[in-house]
Amino acid sequence: MVLSLKRLSCLLLLLLISGCQQDIELHKKLSEEDANEVIAELASRHIEAEKKATKEGVTVLVEASSMARAVRILEAAGLPRKPRANFGEVFKKEGVISSPLEERARYIYALSQELESTISQIDGILIARVHVVLPERIAPGEAVQPASSAVFIKHRPDLDPDVIRPRIERLVRTSIPGLSEKPDKLSVVFVVTKAYQEQQQLVRVGPFLMDASDLWVWRSAIIGVSILFVLLLFASAFAIKPDLKTMIFNRAPKLDKGAHDGTPP
Repeated sequence: MVLSLKRLSCLLLLLLISGCQQDIELHKKLSEEDANEVIAELASRHIEAEKKATKEGVTVLVEASSMARAVRILEAAGLPRKPRANFGEVFKKEGVISSPLEERARYIYALSQELESTISQIDGILIARVHVVLPERIAPGEAVQPASSAVFIKHRPDLDPDVIRPRIERLVRTSIPGLSEKPDKLSVVFVVTKAYQEQQQLVRVGPFLMDASDLWVWRSAIIGVSILFVLLLFASAFAIKPDLKTMIFNRAPKLDKGAHDGTPP
């Protein structure tokens, strides 16, 4: 009997341990601001997330069962935001002399990064990409190729492209040299993102409906509570009637002796 109680206790302990899920990394090397945005977005969808500071940045952790939902939610929200470099980071002094072609390429890259960062600050815009072409003379004697730019914007459904388009066009035209004289060389494309929709599979357990992914948790809890109830029942019975334990253990040898002698117990 004591051995059986020990086995039941070990089984209950294993069930409780299995109910504790291990957190896994969702995103790492994030800034503090980006990590807070990710955690806030997941919290609005009832997903608990934690952040852990490391030497390389901030790591966001979620439970393994919530990993798939968390990825889809952040993808629909455009999080975490893409890190962008500014002019100071692109043209920082490194003691190396760059060629005019390298300087031009770095300038175009820094200009597009700055424009993307500015446009992304507008409410409702999730992703902004800006491609810049500066005025250039391909060969001596030929006409100068005019400046041009293409802007890609992915936004939420509540953003009206007709309202925000003139502002973005004015911002880009006045930021790129030579583009204000050629308004037809600027194109802005708006793409609405697909809103995230919950795709939870509900199952019925008695009169209740619950998520299918949480069913094993409730089953483990019910089994654990049932085992605990049985253990408490035996403990209460032994406490109320102490001679019950003596009767059980004294009866077992008699049963074994009767089996060897061939006589009924």
